[in-house]
Order: sequence, then C-alpha cells, then structure tokens
Amino acid sequence: MIRILGIDPGSQITGYGIIDSEGNHSKHIDNGIIRVEGNDVAEKLRLIYQRISKLISDFEPDEVSIEKVFMHKNADSALKLGQARGAAITAAAMHDIEVFEYTANQVKQSTVGKGHATKQQVQHMVKILLNLPEAPFTDASDALAIALCHAHSREGVLRMKGVSGIKHGRLQ
Repeated sequence: MIRILGIDPGSQITGYGIIDSEGNHSKHIDNGIIRVEGNDVAEKLRLIYQRISKLISDFEPDEVSIEKVFMHKNADSALKLGQARGAAITAAAMHDIEVFEYTANQVKQSTVGKGHATKQQVQHMVKILLNLPEAPFTDASDALAIALCHAHSREGVLRMKGVSGIKHGRLQ
C-alpha cells in the first residue's frame, strides 16, 4: 500500500487530495483546499508551505504528485502558479518525499480517458473512481485526479526511472 498526496497548486487556492493505492485499487483518505488571500506574495507562499507541511506530518504520504506548470497566456499568472508549486514542492522536499510531476493532459487522460476533458468530467470520474458520495470542490477534485494519475502511472514511472536515468521522479 502506498499513500499519495496529490497537489493542484494555485496562488489563491491550492487543492490537495490524499489516497491509498495498492495495485489497481485506490481508496480516498482526505481532500480539501488551502485558501490564501491578500497581496503579500511571501506570506501566501509561507502559508502554502506550512499547510502542505502539516498535511505531510498528519497523513505521512509516501509520495507526492503535483501538476506541472503549463504555458499560460498571462505571464504574471504563470509566475504566481510556479511560485505556489515551488512552495508545495519545497514542503515535500523538506520531508524527504519524492515528487512526481504530471501535465494537465496526462492527468485528464489517466482519469477520464481523454486529455482535453472538462473540469466537470474530471470531478465526475474522481467521484466514481474513489466511490465518493459527492464530487469534491473543483481544486480538491483536480488534486485527487493528480494522485490517481500517479497511482495509475507509478509502476511504469519507477521502472523507467531505473532504466532511463530519470531523476527525482520527474517525468521528462
């Protein structure tokens, strides 16, 4: 059994989802959002770091999966997203937990079966795959989808890592 913390980073709302996975079976453990407000970037990043660190301390995940930065129309938005990702990745690194990164299309392909699925389709499939009574909040659902993507991909990723020299769990 492996415990995975999935993170959907954001500069205002960061989603998280925690699952236990064994073979083809995944079980929901927890999910939610980290909401940070205000204009002080350093304070927002500190809060993301602290809250992800607390989740790691409370739930003791074996691995962390996070969405990769995508090219964004607005450079300022992409920069803020990258900073939020950095805070979350640093929290995992400070706890000596390996981080695996997936693109939005990889996550959608893995959970819905098509790389350009809508957020509603992702929410619906997360609800079904984890046998939840209702669909989680969008950002938490995305984080659970990222964790599920890693659960579905991890055997191949770890095998490739040993053969091809992928370092630090990052897919190239």
